[in-house]
Amino acid sequence: MSRPLIDGHGRVHRDLRISITDRCNLRCTYCMPEEGMQWQPREELLTFEEIERLARVLVDRFAITAIRLTGGEPTLRAHLPVLVERLAPLGTDLSITTNATTLDRMAADLKAAGLRRVNISLDSLRADRFFELTRRHDLDKVLSGIDAALDAGLTPVKLNVVAMKGVNDDEIVDLAAFGRNRGIGVRFIEFMPLDASGGWARDRVVSQAEIVDAIGAVFPLDVVPRGSAPASLWRYRDGRGEVGVIPSVTEPFCGDCDRIRLTSDGMLRTCLFATDETDLRALLRGGAGDDELAGLFATAVGEKGPGHLIGQPTFIRPRRSMSQIGG
Repeated sequence: MSRPLIDGHGRVHRDLRISITDRCNLRCTYCMPEEGMQWQPREELLTFEEIERLARVLVDRFAITAIRLTGGEPTLRAHLPVLVERLAPLGTDLSITTNATTLDRMAADLKAAGLRRVNISLDSLRADRFFELTRRHDLDKVLSGIDAALDAGLTPVKLNVVAMKGVNDDEIVDLAAFGRNRGIGVRFIEFMPLDASGGWARDRVVSQAEIVDAIGAVFPLDVVPRGSAPASLWRYRDGRGEVGVIPSVTEPFCGDCDRIRLTSDGMLRTCLFATDETDLRALLRGGAGDDELAGLFATAVGEKGPGHLIGQPTFIRPRRSMSQIGG
């Protein structure tokens, strides 16, 4: 018999994000330092069996309805379709967040294994700027991966764009138009203090208001009533899809957040900006039963704080960067 996974503030948690690797084939400047990145040893990563077991406990005991595989770059984890095959029977909304550089080679296999949809990270449509941001000349591979996802039926395909002032804010309308033309929902994400270099500053954030104003001036928008998803949504008035903004900094949605996260090395995080973690890997490998695991989930989520407090004097930056936590 399942029961809601509720924190001390009354929020029900239904969405599980699982990082399956901290490795990435791009080296995005806000995710990874240019040098000195220490990868997790293979033996420290959760196995597919361990991932499946934790996911099953959460689905069976707490009615988790969505699972997203993240990284690093999840398509770098060997035999990814096998993991998808193990998780698909749980009956959740099973998806991945990927940079799509290898998706053209595996989209069909992932779909056949039971993957439902993909979110693709892309911060620029300009080849020179893409290289500046990722240190790789792989824009064409990403665009091919988007085509492959659409062809395989991994829909709805969504595009994630981190908007940064002085970096790619002049492409906001171009990226929105790309989504409109391809039938892809675009989600602009406010730049958050999870960059590997620690160089985040408030004045580099492109706010939700600025993003919506820029797009709406070219493509008129109508607001969509907000749900529990992190993105605030707007529909194009001409009926050609929608666009969203995840306003983590300027308009925090902590009161509606329904997510928990597992890192690739088996740590439970109840918030993207959590400063503490719960070691599930040690419990799993120490012989813990499902009741003990379920109890740990309930206790950890029950102690979740009210929000991340970005921009306030009490904000403490997490010790891990985004690539180590998982998106």
